[in-house]
Amino acid sequence: MNNAGKQKSQHTNPFYFAIELGFFAGIIWGGIRWLMYAFHFTKVLPGFLAEPFFKHEFLMTAAGHLAGYLSFIVFSVAASLFYVLIFRKLKGPWPGMIYGVLCWSALFLAGSWQFLMQPPFRLPWNSVISEFCIFLLWGLFIGYTAAIEYTDERKREQQTRLA
Repeated sequence: MNNAGKQKSQHTNPFYFAIELGFFAGIIWGGIRWLMYAFHFTKVLPGFLAEPFFKHEFLMTAAGHLAGYLSFIVFSVAASLFYVLIFRKLKGPWPGMIYGVLCWSALFLAGSWQFLMQPPFRLPWNSVISEFCIFLLWGLFIGYTAAIEYTDERKREQQTRLA
């Protein structure tokens, strides 16, 4: 019997998928965040997420940048787990973009109230815009990757490509 006409439906494990997705989101977008800091697009330290755990002076060193990069990867894995476990069935790019904006808002607006970082109105405008855009794209990466994996986006893309 020919199996070419039959497509076997495999279900992706959401937990492992979310960990892998968050890991790569953290590596890619954490690296871009670090580059943006290195090229002075933003004044927000790469280790701003590790601020409650390390001294500010340490986070300004090379080892502190590495600790910040690793903390962004851990944050991305946690955020990806949350998104995949709850919102994976949402279609298209918009839910992920909204998720990125909500994460930015939680970190930059609520985080400033808890004295984790400077409030956005005290940061230079290019830092606020740069960080907003990074989180928007980071959320898009997580959300749209999950949408493609868990909805019929791939099937629609294949059908339009074949048509």
